[in-house]
Amino acid sequence: MGEQVNHIPYGRTQRQLYRRKIQQCLDVFEAMLAQSDFDCAQPLTGMEIEGNLIDGDYRPAMSNSDVLATIDDPAYQRELGAYNIEFNVPPRPLCGRSGLEWEAEVRSSLNAAEAKARADGARIVMIGILPTLMPEDLAKDWMSDSARYAALNDSIFAARGEELAIEIDGPEPLSLYAATIAPESACTSMQLHLQVSPAQFADHWNAAQVLAGPQLALGANSPYVFGHRLWSETRVELFAQSTDTRPDELKNQGVRPRVWFGERWITSIFDLFEENVRYFPSLLPEVSDEDPAAELAQGRTPQLAELRLHNGTVYRWNRPVYDVVDGRPHLRVENRVLPSGPTVADMLANAVFYYGLLRSLAHQRRPLWSQMSFAAAHANFRAAARHGIDARLYWPELGEVSVAELTRRELLPMARRGLDEWGVAAEVSDRFLGIIEGRVAAGRNGATWQVSTVRALQAQGMSRPDALTEMLRRYCAQMHTNQPVHTWH
Repeated sequence: MGEQVNHIPYGRTQRQLYRRKIQQCLDVFEAMLAQSDFDCAQPLTGMEIEGNLIDGDYRPAMSNSDVLATIDDPAYQRELGAYNIEFNVPPRPLCGRSGLEWEAEVRSSLNAAEAKARADGARIVMIGILPTLMPEDLAKDWMSDSARYAALNDSIFAARGEELAIEIDGPEPLSLYAATIAPESACTSMQLHLQVSPAQFADHWNAAQVLAGPQLALGANSPYVFGHRLWSETRVELFAQSTDTRPDELKNQGVRPRVWFGERWITSIFDLFEENVRYFPSLLPEVSDEDPAAELAQGRTPQLAELRLHNGTVYRWNRPVYDVVDGRPHLRVENRVLPSGPTVADMLANAVFYYGLLRSLAHQRRPLWSQMSFAAAHANFRAAARHGIDARLYWPELGEVSVAELTRRELLPMARRGLDEWGVAAEVSDRFLGIIEGRVAAGRNGATWQVSTVRALQAQGMSRPDALTEMLRRYCAQMHTNQPVHTWH
């Protein structure tokens, strides 16, 4: 979740100062987009993978502090829950054979981390929502030791003024109240980053929004929450509800949620940061000592700390990122659509598929988003979250089609063209697009495998809790083979 904060009560004076400061940051950012030299000569891709820690009984292990100390690698960081960790994969260009090298490096690092975690009695599992997690696991001592998470929890509930109501429909509807944001910690994802120039940002973000529905349909891996079978990618709705600062009255007024798909195509990255400031009150009004206007006037790169921290508390599925590395600013599209897992091979296939599609769509002469409404892209995203690989999605010139037909007819050829433009080696494209093709042919992704496995186990006489535990045991065993999920039995 980014920068640390001082967990102190935020008074009126500090909030007023923060409001003035973030507006100043926004003005400076606008000036920078017009005059500054952003680092974009060699577009870099990056990945973050969130995981869950489990014990020998496949239950959540609230031990990330101990596990991270044992792993002793700055690439591994804590996340919201004490049973969550995150692996930050170093950025790299996508060209040549780097996709295969990327897969090998990620596997090697995760295997080494797993071996060290076992010394603390824990294992690492990559899955959208841990199926053995139950509400009682989140009753106490569930949060990582972090001032930022504590402050975020307090600020969300101060804004709401009441407990969170989690209401999710589906085959086995879920209804519960939460006194903390603990349910958010159940949502583990992978994030894909792409560094782009200011001039190219809008096209890449719009393209990523178009792709969000197909991405999610093919990669869904979160069908169970607290023992209930819900959506194919229940993580989408659980994340939205567990961070919602709006009581019902504000929802009825049409106030925007902080987990947000958006509402329009954009023409500049500035549109997104301006919306953040205009629509969303600050949850963490930390004020830095930097004078961003003075920094810019003196030829230095402003950090824009307030703008960046605020952006980190507006949970767009495709988030704009401003960052500074070695004194130079750069921009990234952060794709937050996909769940974690099931295997490294599956995650790399999802990544390579996405980057190939993004390259093709962002460079089309007639942009695809000019041929469909933003509402249609959002409807695709919601349908994909509910129905996964069995969803039907809208696509220009095709109308409403199955995920399988859309993937075969449009997406796979488009992704291959994009990868060719990236300069990706044919063997890389063949391996990872072949996994996507196999997933579609089998009609199986992580979500469908989980559901069919639990159903079969229950048909053999197992209770639901025992079936979820046994399913997770099998999941972990096959995760370590690195055989794509469409080949699992």
